[in-house]
Amino acid sequence: MHNIFFFDLDQTLLDFHASEKIALGTVLKENGLSYTDDVYPAFKAYNKSLWLELEKGTVTRTELFTKRFIYVFSLCEGDHSSLDPLKVNSDFIKTMSVNGVLMDGALEFVRRLKDGIPGSRIYIASNGATINAKGRIASTGLDRYIDGLFISEDMGVTKPDPAFFDMCLEHIGETKESCIMIGDSLSSDMLGAKNASLDSVWFMPSGNIEEAMREYDIDYCASSYDELYDILRKWSLQDT
Repeated sequence: MHNIFFFDLDQTLLDFHASEKIALGTVLKENGLSYTDDVYPAFKAYNKSLWLELEKGTVTRTELFTKRFIYVFSLCEGDHSSLDPLKVNSDFIKTMSVNGVLMDGALEFVRRLKDGIPGSRIYIASNGATINAKGRIASTGLDRYIDGLFISEDMGVTKPDPAFFDMCLEHIGETKESCIMIGDSLSSDMLGAKNASLDSVWFMPSGNIEEAMREYDIDYCASSYDELYDILRKWSLQDT
Protein backbone atom coordinates (compact mmCIF):
# COMPACT_ATOMS: atom_id res chain seq x y z
CA MET A 1 0.00 0.00 0.00
CA HIS A 2 0.96 3.64 -0.48
CA ASN A 3 -0.08 4.88 2.94
CA ILE A 4 3.00 6.00 4.91
CA PHE A 5 3.52 9.75 5.06
CA PHE A 6 6.74 11.19 6.46
CA PHE A 7 6.29 14.89 7.19
CA ASP A 8 8.91 17.42 8.01
CA LEU A 9 7.67 19.51 10.92
CA ASP A 10 8.84 23.08 10.60
CA GLN A 11 7.38 25.24 7.84
CA THR A 12 5.48 22.17 6.69
CA LEU A 13 3.00 21.67 9.54
CA LEU A 14 4.20 24.06 12.24
CA ASP A 15 5.27 27.69 11.88
CA PHE A 16 8.72 27.33 13.35
CA HIS A 17 9.66 30.96 12.85
CA ALA A 18 6.66 32.27 14.78
CA SER A 19 7.49 30.04 17.78
CA GLU A 20 11.19 30.84 17.50
CA LYS A 21 10.62 34.59 17.50
CA ILE A 22 8.42 34.42 20.60
CA ALA A 23 10.94 32.25 22.47
CA LEU A 24 14.00 34.29 21.50
CA GLY A 25 12.49 37.56 22.72
CA THR A 26 11.38 35.90 25.95
CA VAL A 27 14.73 34.36 26.94
CA LEU A 28 16.80 37.41 26.02
CA LYS A 29 14.60 39.71 28.08
CA GLU A 30 14.61 37.27 30.99
CA ASN A 31 18.41 37.40 30.94
CA GLY A 32 18.55 41.19 31.00
CA LEU A 33 19.39 41.70 27.34
CA SER A 34 17.73 44.00 24.85
CA TYR A 35 15.54 42.66 22.08
CA THR A 36 14.97 44.83 19.03
CA ASP A 37 13.26 44.15 15.72
CA ASP A 38 16.53 43.47 13.91
CA VAL A 39 17.76 40.78 16.33
CA TYR A 40 15.49 37.95 15.22
CA PRO A 41 16.16 38.24 11.45
CA ALA A 42 19.92 38.20 12.13
CA PHE A 43 19.58 35.21 14.48
CA LYS A 44 17.38 33.41 11.96
CA ALA A 45 19.88 33.83 9.11
CA TYR A 46 22.87 32.75 11.19
CA ASN A 47 20.99 29.84 12.71
CA LYS A 48 20.00 28.61 9.23
CA SER A 49 23.64 28.66 8.12
CA LEU A 50 24.62 26.60 11.18
CA TRP A 51 21.92 23.97 10.51
CA LEU A 52 23.20 23.64 6.96
CA GLU A 53 26.66 23.01 8.41
CA LEU A 54 25.17 20.39 10.74
CA GLU A 55 23.57 18.64 7.78
CA LYS A 56 27.00 18.55 6.13
CA GLY A 57 28.59 17.22 9.32
CA THR A 58 30.96 20.18 9.77
CA VAL A 59 29.59 21.24 13.18
CA THR A 60 28.14 19.28 16.10
CA ARG A 61 24.81 20.02 17.75
CA THR A 62 26.59 21.39 20.83
CA GLU A 63 28.70 23.68 18.67
CA LEU A 64 25.61 24.87 16.81
CA PHE A 65 23.74 25.68 20.03
CA THR A 66 26.75 27.45 21.52
CA LYS A 67 27.64 29.48 18.45
CA ARG A 68 24.14 30.75 17.77
CA PHE A 69 23.78 32.28 21.23
CA ILE A 70 27.28 33.67 21.41
CA TYR A 71 26.39 35.41 18.17
CA VAL A 72 23.01 36.70 19.32
CA PHE A 73 24.52 37.98 22.59
CA SER A 74 26.78 40.19 20.49
CA LEU A 75 23.72 41.80 18.89
CA CYS A 76 22.10 42.79 22.17
CA GLU A 77 22.70 45.54 24.68
CA GLY A 78 23.26 44.37 28.25
CA ASP A 79 25.83 42.39 30.21
CA HIS A 80 26.16 38.86 28.87
CA SER A 81 29.58 38.09 30.33
CA SER A 82 28.17 35.67 32.91
CA LEU A 83 25.64 34.00 30.63
CA ASP A 84 26.15 30.37 29.61
CA PRO A 85 25.09 30.08 25.94
CA LEU A 86 24.11 26.43 26.38
CA LYS A 87 21.92 27.26 29.41
CA VAL A 88 20.23 30.06 27.48
CA ASN A 89 19.82 27.69 24.53
CA SER A 90 18.16 25.13 26.79
CA ASP A 91 15.77 27.77 28.13
CA PHE A 92 15.08 28.90 24.58
CA ILE A 93 14.14 25.37 23.47
CA LYS A 94 11.90 24.87 26.51
CA THR A 95 10.16 28.17 25.84
CA MET A 96 9.62 27.23 22.20
CA SER A 97 8.20 23.87 23.24
CA VAL A 98 5.15 25.46 24.88
CA ASN A 99 4.59 27.99 22.11
CA GLY A 100 3.66 25.86 19.11
CA VAL A 101 2.09 27.71 16.18
CA LEU A 102 0.31 25.79 13.41
CA MET A 103 0.71 26.66 9.77
CA ASP A 104 -2.63 28.03 8.58
CA GLY A 105 -4.82 25.05 7.69
CA ALA A 106 -2.38 22.37 8.92
CA LEU A 107 -4.65 20.76 11.50
CA GLU A 108 -7.56 20.54 9.08
CA PHE A 109 -5.23 19.06 6.47
CA VAL A 110 -3.88 16.20 8.63
CA ARG A 111 -7.42 15.43 9.79
CA ARG A 112 -8.53 15.27 6.17
CA LEU A 113 -5.59 13.04 5.28
CA LYS A 114 -6.44 10.62 8.06
CA ASP A 115 -10.13 10.52 7.12
CA GLY A 116 -9.69 10.48 3.35
CA ILE A 117 -6.94 7.94 2.77
CA PRO A 118 -7.68 4.47 4.19
CA GLY A 119 -4.96 3.12 6.46
CA SER A 120 -2.92 6.33 6.31
CA ARG A 121 -0.14 6.67 8.85
CA ILE A 122 1.50 10.01 9.53
CA TYR A 123 5.02 10.24 10.94
CA ILE A 124 7.10 13.29 11.73
CA ALA A 125 10.64 13.10 10.34
CA SER A 126 12.48 16.15 11.62
CA ASN A 127 15.93 17.48 12.38
CA GLY A 128 15.93 19.27 15.71
CA ALA A 129 15.56 19.01 19.48
CA THR A 130 13.16 16.39 20.82
CA ILE A 131 11.63 18.45 23.64
CA ASN A 132 11.05 21.30 21.21
CA ALA A 133 9.30 19.13 18.62
CA LYS A 134 7.20 17.10 21.09
CA GLY A 135 6.13 20.14 23.06
CA ARG A 136 5.04 22.19 20.07
CA ILE A 137 3.19 19.25 18.55
CA ALA A 138 1.30 18.65 21.80
CA SER A 139 0.56 22.35 22.38
CA THR A 140 -1.21 22.59 19.01
CA GLY A 141 -3.26 19.38 19.13
CA LEU A 142 -1.35 17.95 16.19
CA ASP A 143 -0.35 14.96 18.32
CA ARG A 144 -3.85 13.50 17.97
CA TYR A 145 -3.14 12.69 14.31
CA ILE A 146 0.50 11.59 14.49
CA ASP A 147 1.44 7.91 14.53
CA GLY A 148 5.06 8.43 15.52
CA LEU A 149 7.98 10.83 15.76
CA PHE A 150 11.47 10.48 14.32
CA ILE A 151 13.61 13.31 15.65
CA SER A 152 17.30 13.60 14.77
CA GLU A 153 18.36 14.32 18.36
CA ASP A 154 16.99 10.94 19.46
CA MET A 155 18.27 9.08 16.43
CA GLY A 156 21.82 10.39 16.41
CA VAL A 157 21.68 11.09 12.67
CA THR A 158 20.20 13.93 10.64
CA LYS A 159 18.49 14.30 7.30
CA PRO A 160 19.68 14.10 4.51
CA ASP A 161 21.70 11.07 5.65
CA PRO A 162 19.94 7.99 4.23
CA ALA A 163 20.61 6.26 7.54
CA PHE A 164 17.93 8.51 9.05
CA PHE A 165 15.28 7.00 6.80
CA ASP A 166 16.70 3.48 7.09
CA MET A 167 16.13 3.73 10.84
CA CYS A 168 12.58 5.04 10.30
CA LEU A 169 11.69 2.19 7.95
CA GLU A 170 13.21 -0.44 10.21
CA HIS A 171 11.24 0.89 13.17
CA ILE A 172 7.86 0.89 11.41
CA GLY A 173 8.52 -2.28 9.42
CA GLU A 174 7.65 -0.83 6.02
CA THR A 175 9.25 -0.76 2.59
CA LYS A 176 10.43 2.35 0.77
CA GLU A 177 7.74 1.86 -1.86
CA SER A 178 4.98 2.45 0.69
CA CYS A 179 6.41 5.78 1.88
CA ILE A 180 6.63 9.38 0.72
CA MET A 181 8.50 12.34 2.23
CA ILE A 182 6.85 15.75 2.40
CA GLY A 183 8.84 18.85 3.37
CA ASP A 184 9.92 22.37 2.57
CA SER A 185 13.71 22.00 2.64
CA LEU A 186 15.72 21.03 -0.42
CA SER A 187 18.90 20.35 1.55
CA SER A 188 17.39 18.04 4.16
CA ASP A 189 13.93 16.82 3.09
CA MET A 190 14.27 16.54 -0.67
CA LEU A 191 17.94 15.54 -0.67
CA GLY A 192 17.18 13.08 2.12
CA ALA A 193 14.38 11.51 0.09
CA LYS A 194 16.64 11.34 -2.94
CA ASN A 195 19.46 9.72 -0.95
CA ALA A 196 17.06 7.18 0.54
CA SER A 197 15.24 6.50 -2.76
CA LEU A 198 11.88 7.66 -1.40
CA ASP A 199 9.11 9.42 -3.29
CA SER A 200 8.95 13.10 -2.38
CA VAL A 201 6.76 16.19 -2.33
CA TRP A 202 8.36 19.61 -2.11
CA PHE A 203 5.91 21.74 -0.13
CA MET A 204 5.70 25.50 -0.72
CA PRO A 205 8.46 25.51 -3.37
CA SER A 206 10.28 28.71 -4.33
CA GLY A 207 13.03 29.82 -6.67
CA ASN A 208 13.89 27.88 -9.80
CA ILE A 209 11.45 25.04 -9.24
CA GLU A 210 12.14 23.08 -12.43
CA GLU A 211 15.89 23.11 -11.86
CA ALA A 212 15.48 22.03 -8.23
CA MET A 213 13.14 19.20 -9.20
CA ARG A 214 15.74 17.85 -11.61
CA GLU A 215 18.66 18.23 -9.21
CA TYR A 216 16.89 16.57 -6.28
CA ASP A 217 14.77 14.07 -8.24
CA ILE A 218 11.61 15.54 -6.70
CA ASP A 219 8.44 13.73 -7.69
CA TYR A 220 5.82 16.35 -6.87
CA CYS A 221 5.41 19.98 -5.79
CA ALA A 222 2.52 21.49 -3.82
CA SER A 223 1.87 25.14 -3.00
CA SER A 224 -1.14 24.64 -0.71
CA TYR A 225 -2.66 22.01 1.54
CA ASP A 226 -5.48 21.43 -0.94
CA GLU A 227 -2.96 20.75 -3.69
CA LEU A 228 -0.90 18.58 -1.35
CA TYR A 229 -3.94 16.50 -0.39
CA ASP A 230 -4.83 15.88 -4.03
CA ILE A 231 -1.26 14.78 -4.78
CA LEU A 232 -1.11 12.41 -1.80
CA ARG A 233 -4.54 11.01 -2.56
CA LYS A 234 -3.55 10.17 -6.15
CA TRP A 235 -0.20 8.78 -4.98
CA SER A 236 -1.97 6.51 -2.47
CA LEU A 237 -4.06 4.98 -5.27
CA GLN A 238 -1.21 4.21 -7.64
CA ASP A 239 -0.88 0.54 -6.73
CA THR A 240 -4.56 -0.24 -6.14
